[in-house]
Amino acid sequence: MSKERILIIAVKQPSQDQDQFDSSLAELQSLSDTAGGKVIHIVTQKRDKIHPATYIGSGKIEDIKSLIKESAIDLVISNDELSPGQLRNLGSFFGVRIIDRSQLILDIFAQRARTKEGKLQVELAQLEYMLPRLRGQGIELSRLGGGIGTRGPGETKLETDQRHIRRRIHDIKQRLHTVVKQREQYRKRRKTNDVFQIAIVGYTNAGKSTLFNRLTNSNSLEEDQLFATLDPLTRQIQLPSGMQVLLTDTVGFLQDLPTSLIAAFKSTLEEVTEADFLIHMVDGSHPNLNKQQDTVLELLKELNAHTIPMLTVYNKKDLIKQDVIPINHPHLFISAYEAADINRVLTTIEHLLKKEWEYYAVSLPPDQGKLLQQLERNTIIEKKQFDEIRQVYEVKGYMRNEIPLNRLLEE
Repeated sequence: MSKERILIIAVKQPSQDQDQFDSSLAELQSLSDTAGGKVIHIVTQKRDKIHPATYIGSGKIEDIKSLIKESAIDLVISNDELSPGQLRNLGSFFGVRIIDRSQLILDIFAQRARTKEGKLQVELAQLEYMLPRLRGQGIELSRLGGGIGTRGPGETKLETDQRHIRRRIHDIKQRLHTVVKQREQYRKRRKTNDVFQIAIVGYTNAGKSTLFNRLTNSNSLEEDQLFATLDPLTRQIQLPSGMQVLLTDTVGFLQDLPTSLIAAFKSTLEEVTEADFLIHMVDGSHPNLNKQQDTVLELLKELNAHTIPMLTVYNKKDLIKQDVIPINHPHLFISAYEAADINRVLTTIEHLLKKEWEYYAVSLPPDQGKLLQQLERNTIIEKKQFDEIRQVYEVKGYMRNEIPLNRLLEE
């Protein structure tokens, strides 16, 4: 199947520095590739402010019309979010489909959603985005439309009837509410079981799924593409001391993520807010890694997850060409493909936890086997031996504050 031929349009305003602008364009190109298109031209314009009716100036519009004709362009993608009026006007000027960055991201999410919840969340975000943009566009809103920006994970055809779409939005929200409730129940159960939870967060394509797979010996989707993982996965792993923890792989963060998507994926990202510890994966070889780190930290702040203890892992150390000055501490430099580095991640996590947790030393008689098991599963044990003379197990280690085990040991 031939790839859709894409022309990108972008306006650089004085408030944007050149590096930031170039980075957003490179990312848009990467997003276009991920969606299955091929970028043929990138047309930029410097303006004091975005044109309210046409996004770009009239002179550029004429240039773009010529390029569309000459290069047989199928699709125009704007680097910024377009208003309903701008979409309408540019669509009639160019005579080809036009979408913006937000629609492109939504389209990729539509391709990537695997679980029922993921599909519902994408559909909700798409509908909420499209609702104000329907009037006068003459677009048939089909769940199985053709081409980038028209795809959706649902199966039913949706007419461009705003009432119908509002009903569908209401229906999806109700169904998602049920899913969120189930997820809350599941999380409460995990909390009462004292299970320590670690979430891997980071910019899209930083290597989160690779690390997750190496730590859990599983095979979640690993691709050199943006948003390879969409639905959160959780697996149980063991730290070097034997302590059992839950590890969650999450959707990649992105700068200028559509607000409708942040809202729609809130329940997915809640996995992050429930974590006891975060691994922040950074692509150490990326030329714009500082901006990517800032984006992740800002989004964590929006989710109220910025106070959770965190280890920053600079991945792809074998590909790093420039000097990387770590802006986050504590940190590690690793390659997610090296077994020794994977072990270093786990031992570093244990080391950091021991600095935060309370030290304990207890003597347990042999009939306290259940309590001993709980300590092995839920605490970091440094020493465990059986005292033949006293007939007790001597156990020393570290545990979190305010978990039921604390109270059991005090009894």
